[in-house]
Amino acid sequence: MEVSNIIFSDKPVNVFYDGTWYGLLTAVFDAYSKKWNVSCFSVIDRESQSDFFAEKVVVVTDEAKAQRVWLGLKREVPKENCIQLYRCYLSEIPGIEFTIFSCIKFYFSGFDSPHLAYGNPDVLKVNQTSKMVYREKHRMEAFVRFQRTADDLYYAGIEPDFNVIPLLNEHFAQRYADQNWLIYDIRRKYGIYYDQDNVEEITLNFSNEAGAKTAVKDVFHDSETLYQELWKNYFKNVNIPSRRNIKLHVQHLPKRYWKHLIEKK
Repeated sequence: MEVSNIIFSDKPVNVFYDGTWYGLLTAVFDAYSKKWNVSCFSVIDRESQSDFFAEKVVVVTDEAKAQRVWLGLKREVPKENCIQLYRCYLSEIPGIEFTIFSCIKFYFSGFDSPHLAYGNPDVLKVNQTSKMVYREKHRMEAFVRFQRTADDLYYAGIEPDFNVIPLLNEHFAQRYADQNWLIYDIRRKYGIYYDQDNVEEITLNFSNEAGAKTAVKDVFHDSETLYQELWKNYFKNVNIPSRRNIKLHVQHLPKRYWKHLIEKK
C-alpha cells in the first residue's frame, strides 16, 4: 500500500498506522484535518476486519503532528482525561482506536466540559476502558514477584490482560531504585529493564518453546530457592483456616495471576 494524499473523501477510509501511540495520534491528525470518512483504524501487517469496500490509506508516523494533537487535547480537557486516552490505546481492545478518534473529535467540538459528557458513548467507553487498564496496572504493581538470577538481576515474568508495561516504569524505578531488574511481558514478548539509572524497553530471544516461562530457572542465584521456600512458609503460617474465604480471595486475586506467584506454586 502506498501513502495516500486523499482529502475530503466521501468514501469509507480504512486508516493503517504502525501500531504506536504516536502513529495513532498522527492518524487521528490526518483523519481529522482531511475530514476522512473513517471506517476503521488498522495496524500495518496485522490481521484486521476492515471494510472491504473502504479506501486504504497508510499514515506515516509524524511526531510533530502527534504533538499537535496531544497539546491540543491538553487545552481542551484535564490532563487525566488525556492519559485516559493513552490507557485505552494500551487496552488493545479491537476497534478501540476508532473510539479514541471519535472521543478526540468530541473533545475538540467546543462542547462545554466534554470530558464530563458521559451521555456520549465514546466518552463513557474511554472512561470505562481506562479504569480497566488502570486496575490491571495496579494489580501488576501488587502481584509482580521478582526472582534473583546468578548475575544479580531480579527478573519477573507477567502476562497481563492489557499492555500495561509502559505504565509500570515509575512505580518500580522508585520502589527498587537500588536493584537491577527486568519485568517481561511473556505474552507480548517485550519488557522493561532498569540498570539503577534508566528504564528502557527490551525484547528477548529464547531458543526453546517454553521461552521466558522457563528460561530463567537454570540461572537462579544460589539463595533464590531458599528465599522462595521462606516466602511460601510465611504465607502458610499466617493463614488462619477458620477465616478462609476462597470466594473473596479469588475476587481480589484472580486465578489467572496465580501461575506467576511464588506463594501459589
